[in-house]
Amino acid sequence: MRVELASALRQAGRADDALSHCMSVLSAVPDHEGALEEAEEAAKALGQTDKAASFQRLRKALARPAPDSSTRQVVPLRAVRGGRSRVGEDIEAPTLTLDDVGGLDHVKKRLRSAFLAPLANPELRQIYAKSLRGGMLLWGPPGCGKTFLARATAGELGARFIGIGLHDVLDMWLGESERQLHELFEDARRNAPCVLFIDEVDALGRKRSQLRHGPGLREVVVQFLAELDGLQTNNEGVFVLAATNHPWDVDTALRRPGRLDRVLLVLPPDAEAREAILRFHLRDRPLGEVDLAALAAKTDLYSGADLAHVCETAAEFALEDSVETGQVRPIETRDLDRALDEIEPSTLPWLQTARNYAEFGGEGGTYAELLAYTHEKGLG
Repeated sequence: MRVELASALRQAGRADDALSHCMSVLSAVPDHEGALEEAEEAAKALGQTDKAASFQRLRKALARPAPDSSTRQVVPLRAVRGGRSRVGEDIEAPTLTLDDVGGLDHVKKRLRSAFLAPLANPELRQIYAKSLRGGMLLWGPPGCGKTFLARATAGELGARFIGIGLHDVLDMWLGESERQLHELFEDARRNAPCVLFIDEVDALGRKRSQLRHGPGLREVVVQFLAELDGLQTNNEGVFVLAATNHPWDVDTALRRPGRLDRVLLVLPPDAEAREAILRFHLRDRPLGEVDLAALAAKTDLYSGADLAHVCETAAEFALEDSVETGQVRPIETRDLDRALDEIEPSTLPWLQTARNYAEFGGEGGTYAELLAYTHEKGLG
């Protein structure tokens, strides 16, 4: 049913939500061919070609007959997005900084105090015995910039960046998923200082009580915990940033001290950030007299991805009109207003669901900030 829902959502232009449902299926049944196929299509719709290719490879591997275990050879570690150090290719070194992130001042302040200040001030780090190891969990509605923040943090640190997801780790062969997860952490350790970004961490670190039908994933969670602890290696200089849209599904052991012990809520952009995002996505398009500040005021609760969609749709309207009239014209306020009439903020369903978890999930004050936000926005 989830796969069918994902297909309907993708066809309705909600590829983000479609991919999220597919990942939920794959976290329980990693070899579900229908979920892999739909995830591939959703990733293509989102422009995530590397992720789509990974889903395709895994789907084709599952379709092939299993080789004789007596002659099977272990396949080398797949390339990490952005490069692979074990075979000579450079790991990505982002040039973005937190100054490139519009708004989200409280989020940037927390990132600076957790990661950046200790690295930039070694004397103070020594006085306070502040370790250069640790992790932070970024959570919030989809499309609000969690991945962008991770890349900007790496750029601010002058560190390398490795991004991994479910498709980079899971393998159909027993023990291979744990090995690949270990190798990814080893790459980060060899390239310290390094930001290791784990997207959709709820898929890799799902609560073990929810994995009755996916016993192989229980071992992945255990391996994940061991890597975060660095029991046999040193994680100094490895900054683990993880992102999730479903923090209530993340194994509580992952949030213990020394692991992903710092939790940061990334909410939809404020008015200042929305204006900056709109300006960014309209910068290379012909633009008439448009009051972006007024437009930003109309887009409360819109995610960064929603705003990009608004700009793209407005450009389509202007292009369509230019074709009909035979005269090129710039994008005008009427195009953007028409796009807003068609596109609603995608964060609303997530905020409503998250509010229910926050109120009735029985996790104390874990989601107090979210409850305050939904109350302020009149959602609770």
